[in-house]
Amino acid sequence: MIHFVLLIVCAGAIYLSCEWFVNAVEWLGERLKVGKMAVGTILAAFGTALPESVVTLVAVTTGATDEAKQIGVGAAMGGPLALATVAYGVTGAMLLLKRRRERLEAAALTGAPASGRASGPANGPGDETLGNAKDMERLAKDQKWFLPIFFLKVALGLVAFAFKPALGVLFFAAYAVYFWREIRSSRADEDTDDEEELEPLKLQPKAASPATWAVAVQTLTTLVVIFIAAHFFVKQLDVIGPMLGLSATVTALLLSPIATELPEIMNAVIWVRQGKTRLALANISGSMMIQATVPSGIGLIFTSWHFDGPLLWSGIVTMAAITYLLLTMRAHRLTPARLAVAGGFYAVFAIGLVPILG
Repeated sequence: MIHFVLLIVCAGAIYLSCEWFVNAVEWLGERLKVGKMAVGTILAAFGTALPESVVTLVAVTTGATDEAKQIGVGAAMGGPLALATVAYGVTGAMLLLKRRRERLEAAALTGAPASGRASGPANGPGDETLGNAKDMERLAKDQKWFLPIFFLKVALGLVAFAFKPALGVLFFAAYAVYFWREIRSSRADEDTDDEEELEPLKLQPKAASPATWAVAVQTLTTLVVIFIAAHFFVKQLDVIGPMLGLSATVTALLLSPIATELPEIMNAVIWVRQGKTRLALANISGSMMIQATVPSGIGLIFTSWHFDGPLLWSGIVTMAAITYLLLTMRAHRLTPARLAVAGGFYAVFAIGLVPILG
C-alpha cells in the first residue's frame, strides 16, 4: 500500500511543481524577450526534457552490462512515443472537456442548445479547429523536423557499422539548428504576438513585475522538485508493475515512458486549463525534438544502438502517430477530437506488444 500512496504523492508533487514551473517559465520568456511559441518549444521543453536526457546519460555511461545500458536506449525511444501519443491525446481530451464545459455554461446563461447548433456551424466542442493557420504551420514544421530525424534514429538501430557512434554528433547538431531556428523565428514574431497579461509570479504574488532573481529561483527550484518526484514516481511503478502481474519488460515499455513524460503532460493540462493551448502544444512538440536528438546522440555514442522487436515496434507506432498529426495539421483540420485520437496509437502499441513479447 505504501507504494501506491507514494505514487499518488509523487503525482501530486509533480502537478503542483508544474503549476509553479509554467508560471515561472512564462516570466522567464518575458525576461529573455522570446516569443510565446519559443516559451513552449524551447524554455519549457528544455526544462522538462533535460532530466530524461540525464537519465539516459547515466544509464549508458554507468551501466555495468549491455542490458543495463539498454535501459537508456529504451528511454530514448519511449519518451517520443509517450509524447506523440499520450501527451497529445491527453491535451485533446482536456480541450474537449474544457470546450464542453464552456458550452454548457453558455447554454445555461442563454438558454441555447448546448450542442451549439443554434448559434453556429459546429456540431460539438470537438469540431472547432485549434489555433490559427500560422500556429498550425509552425507546429507542422516541428513535426516535419521530428519525423526524418526520428526515422534516421530508428534506421540506425537496425544496422551496424564501425563509425556509427560518431553519428551521434549529428543529432546534437540537429537540435542546435532547431534551437537557433526557433529563437530567430520567435524574435521575429514577438511584435505580432497577442499581448497577454501574465499571472503574478507565485514567489512574489504582490509584485506587478517580479525580480529576475525570483523568476530564476522559482524556475530552478521547481525543476529540481519535478526531477526528484518524477524519478520516485518511476521507482514506485517498477515495484507496482510486478505486483499487478506485469513483467519488467512491459513495465519499462508501457508505464515508465508515461511516468518520465508526466511533467510535459502536466504542463499541457495546466496551460489548457488556463486557455493557453498554443503553449501546451508547443511544449509537447519542443520536448519531442529534444527527445529525438539529445538522448539519441548520447545513446549512439555510448552503446551499440541495436533495436530488438519491442523497440522497433515503438518506433513504428511513433512515426505513424506523427504522420497522422502532421497530415491533420497541414490540412488545418486539427480539432480537439482529432488530437485526442493520437492517444489511441498508444493502445495500438500496447496491443501489438503482446505477440512481440510472446
